[in-house]
Amino acid sequence: MKKLTRITFDPNVMGGKPCIRGMRITVGMVLGMLASGHSRQRILDLYPYLEPQDIDESLAYAAWRVEEVDVPLGSLPA
Repeated sequence: MKKLTRITFDPNVMGGKPCIRGMRITVGMVLGMLASGHSRQRILDLYPYLEPQDIDESLAYAAWRVEEVDVPLGSLPA
């Protein structure tokens, strides 16, 4: 996967959730708007400081996250 340069993580911004370029716009918010039927253009109109590449990277980040596999470390002794 190519390096995502527009997705940032900062514990001081939105509690460390993945955000767009350090702004208080989370990847989840962008994805939620797309999932609820908003077009890319509508999102860009509502948030003029976003760029089309921000939406592209949000989708790429989401696709990467769903492919992650959680590996159990084992059970704890009773």
